[in-house]
Amino acid sequence: QLYREARECLTLLSQRLGSQKFFFGDSPASLDAFVFSRLAPLLKAKLPNGKLQQHLKSLQNLCNYCTSILSLYFPWDGGESHLPPHPAGLDEGEEDPHKWRNQLLSVLVGLVAMLGYAFLSGIVSIQRGSVGPAGRQPIAMEEEEEEE
Repeated sequence: QLYREARECLTLLSQRLGSQKFFFGDSPASLDAFVFSRLAPLLKAKLPNGKLQQHLKSLQNLCNYCTSILSLYFPWDGGESHLPPHPAGLDEGEEDPHKWRNQLLSVLVGLVAMLGYAFLSGIVSIQRGSVGPAGRQPIAMEEEEEEE
């Protein structure tokens, strides 16, 4: 039943799209982002059961829709590769020379942000107290009265 409903949904999407470039005309809307996020993996992924994928591939306008969005917003994706091109100046074997420094700085910035939030929100506070003889803290007035 799930496959039947999914096939019906794909068919309805195909009918709604028709020959338009996007669902609401010539420019993409949030619905296009949502639909593409569901269709592209279904179209491109290798699945153990390809029934739904075969149905999608039979709906040519939805296939063209996905291909159009891929080429428009992901031009480095040649259909098989899922990695963006290498940044200019870096060979394949060469890593970012500042990778370790950037990771350390990211961790430090995150740590400072978390500690700052903890102090500012009152989750953590520092109280200074004087230490009495023998390393013991002095007893507060209320506690002294109870001892007497």
